[in-house]
Amino acid sequence: MKIEFARISIFAANLITNKTMTPKIIAEIGCNHKGEMDTAFELIKVAAEYCHADVVKFQKRTPKELLSEEEYNRPHPVPENSYGPTYGAHREFLELDLDQHKELKEYSEKMGVTYATSVWDMTSAAEIASLQPELIKIPSATNLHFELLGYLCNNYGGEIHVSTGMTTKEEIEQIVTFFEDQNRAKDVVLYNCTSGYPVPFEDICLLDITLLTEKYGDRVKHIGFSGHHLGIAVDVAALTLGATWIERHYTLDRTWKGTDHAASLEPDGMRKLVRDLKAVSKALTFKQQDILPIEEVQRKKLKWKK
Repeated sequence: MKIEFARISIFAANLITNKTMTPKIIAEIGCNHKGEMDTAFELIKVAAEYCHADVVKFQKRTPKELLSEEEYNRPHPVPENSYGPTYGAHREFLELDLDQHKELKEYSEKMGVTYATSVWDMTSAAEIASLQPELIKIPSATNLHFELLGYLCNNYGGEIHVSTGMTTKEEIEQIVTFFEDQNRAKDVVLYNCTSGYPVPFEDICLLDITLLTEKYGDRVKHIGFSGHHLGIAVDVAALTLGATWIERHYTLDRTWKGTDHAASLEPDGMRKLVRDLKAVSKALTFKQQDILPIEEVQRKKLKWKK
């Protein structure tokens, strides 16, 4: 154990020395808009003006393409969270169409925050790619959908962010190799992630960030962390371990109906997260000289003299 932590400490020191980017924080709205455009606009406005997030991210699904007929017609597994009599109807209720996503992108740009969306199927990938946002997210559920990944490689020029929840190390290697073969790996941001809502602390496995950085830090553009846990302490640790993109679910009210609200941050939590990550990022440096200018006055006044 001592050897392992020594290795991590050395690795972290090297990482900090080479660190060149301020962390980017994604407020993942997902489907927390409840299918309501007014709520989606409010979530964007609050994330931009109050929380100071860098990115707001939604989700795009085509339920009848993504689900089998049986899956579409079965009841929602948690009926009190359902917006329809079947799981398919629930998903349809929460979906926003391409024109609505275009409106959200335009409004996000007006508010000074980057718009992004995760895509879950081929139709959704094609639709969102047509908007050419700065980044598109591949959720853990579809990171092995190589037809979808290939479509984005050939038809979309922005960054491709990929979560690695419920994915083996061999599969992660397969994903990165695929992007390398497409000459797009340097557009990839690879996220450490545990798929659960919420995830208990012992299952977050933050040290995997160091493994991703050691193996893929030079092969992809950046390493990120996508968290589904409670609180904001873990995200600061993720930053210090090397994650330069931090993604958290975000809502206006954690008591709203829906699966993701309970594992989301409300505005005060997201604002504090952004504040703390930006502050810690500034602190992750070495002294540029033995006695800093801020110390000179104190040294003259307090330092013991023989």
